[in-house]
Amino acid sequence: MDFLKVDVYTKSEAVDILVMRLSELGINGFEIHDSADFDEFLENKDANWDYVDDELMGLKTVPTHITLYLQDNAQGLETLAELKGVMQELCAGAPELYGEPDIHIGNVREEDWANNWKQYYKPFRVGEKLIVKPSWEDVNDADGRKILEIDPASSFGTGQHHTTKMVMELLESVVHGGERMLDLGCGSGILSIAGLLLGAESAAMIDVFENAVNTAAENVRKNGFGNDRFTARRGNIIDDEALRNELGGNYDIITANIVADVIIAMSGLFGGFLKADGTLIVSGIIDERLDEVMTALTEAGFSAVNKRSAEGWNAVVLKRSAK
Repeated sequence: MDFLKVDVYTKSEAVDILVMRLSELGINGFEIHDSADFDEFLENKDANWDYVDDELMGLKTVPTHITLYLQDNAQGLETLAELKGVMQELCAGAPELYGEPDIHIGNVREEDWANNWKQYYKPFRVGEKLIVKPSWEDVNDADGRKILEIDPASSFGTGQHHTTKMVMELLESVVHGGERMLDLGCGSGILSIAGLLLGAESAAMIDVFENAVNTAAENVRKNGFGNDRFTARRGNIIDDEALRNELGGNYDIITANIVADVIIAMSGLFGGFLKADGTLIVSGIIDERLDEVMTALTEAGFSAVNKRSAEGWNAVVLKRSAK
């Protein structure tokens, strides 16, 4: 299998946090290049250095960056899109710490990388009721399934990543018709579209990135739903009380396909949005963080009623615990 080299440029102070976020994306193999390491090496008081190898000397002037390798396939493309989203989020929240988002993908131009989607992104079935396809592919035999059309964009979510696919599969069991959905961290809007196709009455989509909000709204319309069936807002419910008030409550279903830290931070807020018998679906959780996330959700009054896992990723369906 082919791999692509990806360099993520940042500042020395941000390396530890970025490593943690990479781990949350399931990326556990990477190289750290940081001039601060060279300075630490020279300042080691327990050693006398008469000679320093030329390769090590190169660390003295190297721009701080983390190198990782992604599979050159659809899964790798999904991971890259999510990585871009994480970098945009971090840089927007603390530009003085992270600098400008800067990701280099080997020798591949951005437009060529984007075109690689067409090689890997073909129609595929999800669960028992959906087919997901890009606009350039036709589906001649849907076999009674609903067709969800979505193209790759800078917003994460084409349905091929396990985290997204598992939520769509779980939605089949909780959407019966007429539900109000709240999609937190909507990305491309694919989960809202899936819910609407399965019979939900409406979907409210929230994301911290303006581009994601615009892309999600466009994708919902492309799938045949008018503005009366959805809303799309930019914001962060964790620190925006006005947004929380605007969204209101009594939702039947919440989907939160994000990362462990954000789900934990939101855990105390989910209940305020849901009906008493509403359903919460969380995803984007790696194996190593699952217990931590479940502890936070249990303390917030939720109990797991269904779980799915695939290649180190987890999605969980929860209900409010009986008092």
